[in-house]
Amino acid sequence: MIRRARLVSGLVMLAYVTMHLLNHAVGLVSLAAMERVLGWVVALWSSLPGLTALYGSFVVHYVLAIMALWQRRTLRLRPAEFAQIALGFAIPIMLARHVVANRIAHSFLGVDTQFYTYELWNFFVHNPRNGIWQMAVLVVAWTHAMLGLHYWLRARPWYERLRPLALTVAVLVPVLSLLGLGESARQVAALAQQPGWTKAAFAHMALPTPAAADAMARLTGLLTWFFVGVVVAVLAARLLRRTWQRLNGFVRITYPDGRHIDVIRGTSVLEASRLAHIPHAHVCGGRGRCSTCRVRVRAGLPGPPPPGEDERRVLNRIGATGNIRLACMLRPTVDIEVTPLLPPFAQARDGRRRVDLAQGGEREIAILFADIRGFTALSEGRLPFDIVFVLNRYFAAMGRAVEAAGGRVDKFIGDGVMALFGVESGARAGCREAIEAARQMSQQLVELNESLRSELTAPLRIGIGIHAGPAIVAEMGYGSAAAITAIGDPVNTADRLQNLTKEFHCELIVSETVVALAGFDRALFSWREIEIRGKREHLAVAPVAAGRDLPVPDAAPPPRAVRAALPAG
Repeated sequence: MIRRARLVSGLVMLAYVTMHLLNHAVGLVSLAAMERVLGWVVALWSSLPGLTALYGSFVVHYVLAIMALWQRRTLRLRPAEFAQIALGFAIPIMLARHVVANRIAHSFLGVDTQFYTYELWNFFVHNPRNGIWQMAVLVVAWTHAMLGLHYWLRARPWYERLRPLALTVAVLVPVLSLLGLGESARQVAALAQQPGWTKAAFAHMALPTPAAADAMARLTGLLTWFFVGVVVAVLAARLLRRTWQRLNGFVRITYPDGRHIDVIRGTSVLEASRLAHIPHAHVCGGRGRCSTCRVRVRAGLPGPPPPGEDERRVLNRIGATGNIRLACMLRPTVDIEVTPLLPPFAQARDGRRRVDLAQGGEREIAILFADIRGFTALSEGRLPFDIVFVLNRYFAAMGRAVEAAGGRVDKFIGDGVMALFGVESGARAGCREAIEAARQMSQQLVELNESLRSELTAPLRIGIGIHAGPAIVAEMGYGSAAAITAIGDPVNTADRLQNLTKEFHCELIVSETVVALAGFDRALFSWREIEIRGKREHLAVAPVAAGRDLPVPDAAPPPRAVRAALPAG
């Protein structure tokens, strides 16, 4: 509820700020257009629903920000995170004068100067220093909002694709706003040079009387000191709390390399990592959204406190076992040992990886192997640059085909490709995806050969083998080379089928298991019995002359049979 309230209140105030910045940008058109748009903006936010939403959002957002500042056990943060907090508390301090002049004075002192003509004259002709201050407030407020929006969206799968566009908008809006202010201020300054213009322009406004001006100055001072005092009071209270808690003992958090840190109870594991200068992934800024700070925990009795509802929701999403926790939300009350499960440089997409998958387990999946036929002979006499160019084009085409079908490229081995299907969706979906991948790979190869016709003495040919069965799927490797992969008999069999395409003079061999799980009519294929090395049972397989002849998995099977390869010899 608190997180939702913070988000909604922030979005309401972002809408208010955005509308005003865009209103300023209209100054690039004309001062009259700027005034006309202001009338619509003021009408919206001066209505009872608008005022309630705006003032209510400010109170909620500010109170929750103060609570968050109090709850933090350390202010040792990344520069962007610290900037977001500091700028957020600076906004009401910097806006005190503007709020008093345009809101409080209008509502309680009978002042009506809610016109850009007066504001621009006041800020850029009468008192330019206030104009510079006002422009600085705009930049501070917008920067704070964009940082908050960035940390909120950073864990979303689609955000990485839209990030360049989002950055462009984030920079463009304040720039256009400042340019609009500058242009309209230039127009007002020119008009102010005309004798009697000021009196005529402000005649319909209720300008502040001397008494009202004194009251506004006093209110501005009170508001400024109030907002400064609240922040100072919370920081002072934090120091007192830390002193008192030091007297009540510490808990020790130990890391895999033997390093440890003693922290006061209530400090989160992520905060402890920051205090100890231990790099720890936290893409979302420690807000419990991305799960990149996940750790494996060992603790003595009675153990760490159980996860709350928000943490449990994220842990369920990533398939976490009982000993996996989020470092940003775990606040141990006993000594514990923690092992971060993701590297410090982890990205948002790493946080979407399921824990049970990384730890390993047996899953029924489909495995595809593909290899270029005769590539050694094809590469003889070629420069290394030419070989790399052709291989990269080939890998790109095959990788796109695998991913478009719903699979994941496991690895590239020499001129071969290994891909996994159904790791998360199951064997039935995986087999259909693998068949679709083989169909697209064959089609992509035709298009690739056409585009490389001038580069190749002979077209590229490939052999593909697909099999399915229970395999051990886990994250294997070391350091940056660790990745999700699969091992087991089905993997070896799929590789064997790929090699058998040479003997059967075909492009694809698919096992009976894959065809059955994919739900295709067995009669569409021509079958052979083969012997798998090390096994007594024979395996029924279907050689296919060209993968592009396969039926489309999501469509009805074609009325004709798949063109099979001729038997060897």
